[in-house]
Amino acid sequence: MFSGIIERLGTVRSASVRDKAMDLAVETGFPDLELGESVAVNGVCLTVETFDAAGVATFHLSGETLSRTPLDQLKAGSRVNLERAVAASTRLSGHIVQGHVDGVATLASVEKAGDSYALRVFVPQALRQYVVEKGSITFDGISLTVNDLHDDITRGNQAGFEVGLTIIPHTWEHTNLSTLSVGDRMDVEVDVLSKYVENLLRFSPSLGKVAS
Repeated sequence: MFSGIIERLGTVRSASVRDKAMDLAVETGFPDLELGESVAVNGVCLTVETFDAAGVATFHLSGETLSRTPLDQLKAGSRVNLERAVAASTRLSGHIVQGHVDGVATLASVEKAGDSYALRVFVPQALRQYVVEKGSITFDGISLTVNDLHDDITRGNQAGFEVGLTIIPHTWEHTNLSTLSVGDRMDVEVDVLSKYVENLLRFSPSLGKVAS
């Protein structure tokens, strides 16, 4: 479980794709990793397989992970957002993030807005029901607030919508957002609470009825 508050920017040391899987080595900067612990890499929950005293950790990504995320675009030198799993005593400064990616989004535009940046991100239509204005959403592992929504957008043959975001200087400087270009793909995870509500209403229809 994560909070979407990025702890460090890591650097990919190597990324090797073979047999529809990937072996990934990242310079995390974490000196006290443990074997088997979870680390969110660009918002994807991965398991530490090996590590050294310098904080270089290796992860194995299955074909399932590669098919659902854009992590296959990583290469040596890529900068990645890192967050370790939250502890029970940690302040939940972002929102509840599982590290289980729901889809792949695309950076649609970036504009300077005073000392901040205004971003628009294209998200597949299948996730529209889980996103609300001023709610929380996770892009590349970063917990962000939805400023506004732009519906009925089409990119190529894909229907979707665009999420408007304002990125403050601290977030811009301490995450990989400043390294992205328009058209780059991003991991997206919606607020899991909305999915639980949907599931409850689906299997318990009476919950959705107003008592007479």
